[in-house]
Amino acid sequence: MTEEEIAVHNASLPTADEILADKWRIIRAMRNERLAATDWRAGSDLTLSDAWKTYRQALRDVPTQSDPDNITWPTEPS
Repeated sequence: MTEEEIAVHNASLPTADEILADKWRIIRAMRNERLAATDWRAGSDLTLSDAWKTYRQALRDVPTQSDPDNITWPTEPS
């Protein structure tokens, strides 16, 4: 490859910051899906148990974890 071809190729690659941002975007989307799956519990006439409140808060806290490649997902209450 010529230097120009290499420069064009390298310019088309995502940066480390872009890759990191994309990982967090995917994690937030996964978190939002899990929250949405439990919304009926929080918005219904049911009283939300402490276990479910804790689970939902833990889901909201997922993006505060430090490593998007090593997410600890909370376990849904039974």
